[in-house]
Amino acid sequence: SGIVLVAINPYEHLPIYEQDVIYAYSGQNMGDMDPHIFAVAEEAYKQMARDEKNQSIIVSGESGAGKTVSAKYAMRFFATVGGSASDTNIEAKVLASSPIMEAIGNAKTTRNDNSSRFGKYIQIGFDKRYHIIGANMRTYLLEKSRVVFQAEDERNYHIFYQLCASSSLPEFKDLGLSK
Repeated sequence: SGIVLVAINPYEHLPIYEQDVIYAYSGQNMGDMDPHIFAVAEEAYKQMARDEKNQSIIVSGESGAGKTVSAKYAMRFFATVGGSASDTNIEAKVLASSPIMEAIGNAKTTRNDNSSRFGKYIQIGFDKRYHIIGANMRTYLLEKSRVVFQAEDERNYHIFYQLCASSSLPEFKDLGLSK
């Protein structure tokens, strides 16, 4: 394991993730500036370029900790320093999930009304100039048990409630849904 960053989700947008902050961390050595997701991303980016080896950033935490948002910030950093932020908008493309996917994988937890119950493995490809050329995201369902049991004050996957609310629509007639 390499560098470990402990971050706290402020549950609001802060100006510490803006474009000018990305440029401030770009090219810096780890420890020269305050701990930040951009410092971790810069270190991985630099090591990838220097050693020509794949790098990994593991974002871990409990529900509502801000894992998805932290991953978005790291991707925004790579897209900006990799020269692809404006022309490809890689962050949006990689994390874009259809509303159906979100409904299937999101549920209400005691800490987050719209918590993703997916694990995500994201691979970002770079060319020889270290510009982003593509990305791939694999998702896997974390809580299959939620289908049949929810803790107190939690809810099943959103899709369950959407299907129940839509059960009277003609296109759902053959699914055997009823009140």
